Amino acid sequence: MNTQQVRDYLLDLQDRIVTAMEALDGGRFITDAWTREPGGKLEGEGRSRLLEDGAFLERGGCSFSHVKGKTLPPSATQHRPELSGAPFEALGVSLVFHPRNPYVPTVHMNVRMLAATPANGEPVTWFGGGMDLTPYYGFEEDAAHFHRTNRDALVPFGNDKYPRFKQWCDEYFFLKHRNEPRGVGGVFFDDFSELGFEGSFAMMRAVGDAFLAAYLPIAERRKAMVFGERERDFQAYRRGRYVEFNLVFDRGTLFGLQSGGRTESILMSMPPIVKWRYDWHPEPGTPEAKLYTDFLKPRDWASA
Repeated sequence: MNTQQVRDYLLDLQDRIVTAMEALDGGRFITDAWTREPGGKLEGEGRSRLLEDGAFLERGGCSFSHVKGKTLPPSATQHRPELSGAPFEALGVSLVFHPRNPYVPTVHMNVRMLAATPANGEPVTWFGGGMDLTPYYGFEEDAAHFHRTNRDALVPFGNDKYPRFKQWCDEYFFLKHRNEPRGVGGVFFDDFSELGFEGSFAMMRAVGDAFLAAYLPIAERRKAMVFGERERDFQAYRRGRYVEFNLVFDRGTLFGLQSGGRTESILMSMPPIVKWRYDWHPEPGTPEAKLYTDFLKPRDWASA
């Protein structure tokens, strides 16, 4: 296991993504470097990058963290009970971009490595990550482009990977209490080590490297579309689903909070303006209703 190799890649990925998004927005991300001193529940360091109230991004965060802890939190051992209580090391880059324009979808991406050392064994290392798209107003060409880019990135690692990770994403980013998907999905994988360290790390890099190619063409295509208060109101309402998922179901959020992570960095993914309504539904036949009827259901987008 070469932790430095993973760390170097993740820091470079963060820099590349932030540079590209600054060029798109015209603003500058602030950099908040932080350190957790040894002796506490968690030690390590990170670099949070954030742009708020920009021309394109209403709020966008891209964070790197490299931490060590004495005990894996429950969210990390639910599929690996044999590692319960083991010390761990975790590295990752996570981002969420909330554009101002309702016609541009919100996007999330995360790539990470986690290593744990059980008391009676060798270190166990696995990778996780993926990306997913959350539109407010759906466009078929956008969803198809996003999925095809993810599919093509995973082809070198086996033809089974995209269908498998696409289904995993559909199932993971599903709000059970609402009985609806969060968006149009993408790919998601976790606890992945079946290609060995080098192969699994290469697959994680392929997903991370595909992010800009998957998202920037969509952002460029939609960023100048004219919108009004109606579209902003619906965007704020749908953002509520994003908040609900992240606080109730998201393993990354739960891992960070349960392990004693940095709250500001963990909750940087939250949208800045959100609304909830009681038992509200869009009028049939409206563009808002089309999101539900045509997009918030699993589809074979890569073949669309």
